[in-house]
Amino acid sequence: MADKAQYAALPSMSFQDATLQNGLQIYSIEDHSSPTVAVQVWYHVGSKDDPDGRSGFAHLFEHMMFKGNEHLTPDTFEALTENVGGENNAYTAPDVTVYHEVVPSNYLEPILWAEAERMSSLALNDTNFNSERDVVKEEYRQRILANPYGEFSLAIDQKSFAAHPYKRPGIGNIAELDASHLPEVKAFHSTFYRPDNATLIVVGDFKTTDLETWTKKYFGPIARPTEKIPRVTVAEPPRKEDGHDVLSSAKAPLPAFAVTYLAPSVRSSDEPALDLADEILSGGQSSRLYQSLVYEQQVAQRASFSADLREDLGLLTFRVIVASGKSLPEAEKSLNDQIEKVLKNGVSEAELDKAKNRFLTGKLMERETNDGKASALGEAAVIYRDANHINTDLAKYQAVTTSQIKGVLNKYLSGKKKVLIEYLPEANKEAAKPAETKNP
Repeated sequence: MADKAQYAALPSMSFQDATLQNGLQIYSIEDHSSPTVAVQVWYHVGSKDDPDGRSGFAHLFEHMMFKGNEHLTPDTFEALTENVGGENNAYTAPDVTVYHEVVPSNYLEPILWAEAERMSSLALNDTNFNSERDVVKEEYRQRILANPYGEFSLAIDQKSFAAHPYKRPGIGNIAELDASHLPEVKAFHSTFYRPDNATLIVVGDFKTTDLETWTKKYFGPIARPTEKIPRVTVAEPPRKEDGHDVLSSAKAPLPAFAVTYLAPSVRSSDEPALDLADEILSGGQSSRLYQSLVYEQQVAQRASFSADLREDLGLLTFRVIVASGKSLPEAEKSLNDQIEKVLKNGVSEAELDKAKNRFLTGKLMERETNDGKASALGEAAVIYRDANHINTDLAKYQAVTTSQIKGVLNKYLSGKKKVLIEYLPEANKEAAKPAETKNP
């Protein structure tokens, strides 16, 4: 069995934190091991905060933030990053939108200036709005419409959440993007892109005194709005009955299905055990679901499980693409058999040790880079609401036992109401039969 002290005894990351008068939170790790620095700005706004009838707004705004202002050209971030051997990008998640750069350390000051500029003001005009909306629409066409299982992926959240805005697609949809107007975009920026809704993370080769000077110089003058930041207060109701939806697509080459269960917040004490259960059931070709459904029984082309825990609540999802020549009922029965087996018998010590090694190795490798450290620190500070989580999380994973794995799976699966989403090739829709909905 793995040495439990191996990870718990790792040296902790020493970070500094400060908060400006306008509410901007700043976390930093000074590390001179390489002449680079990672900068991230975490805005506490994600797709769950999209206005009603405007799904994709947070994602659209991620694009708008690169369009410049009176001091920034649309090429400024490329000039300050890629042109000097660095990189920059951004992503939108259900709970946050994150902008990140890695640059030679002598470019830290101009990066901080540029991030402060686009926090304080943007070139929000019809030309930029229309061009970026078209970019997002094309992204939707490529990632969703052109993907044989793209609409199936969107349907999993849409059908699994009854009330919470996690049901809205983060990428948006073309009809709601077309219906949006520039004043709505301006209102979104003033509502959420403000210093008291942002967290600045800086990791790498810098002097703490310089960082303090520059953050006060560039971010300090940005005014803190008096309006209260709106937060999602919708509570997802407990499921009272099983759900079953049948969708079809002319693009789907093979039938697929997903089974979902509601799960806790990412801040739940059950998170480490659920994450490791994810690894045991679905982590690579030696995982339980792959070995059973894909390799041994050959009823599935793909089989996976995900413990997707978010800020407000999460979703446990089993997802299967049926193998050619096999039927949907066959694959569903095989999956249910595997679920019943793990709920009844749990997992072995060998499976758990392997899962810990894979999971923790991945985490440690991520934290070898300045950008990886910044991401871990940002997630700790913003999502977990505890920056020191970066120093305690790995030990919690190492302490998980096989009985805890069995316990959390039974807690959230056994006897719980599930949603079954079937996704059929168009020709199979009429022949589809109601699937087995018995709970494991």
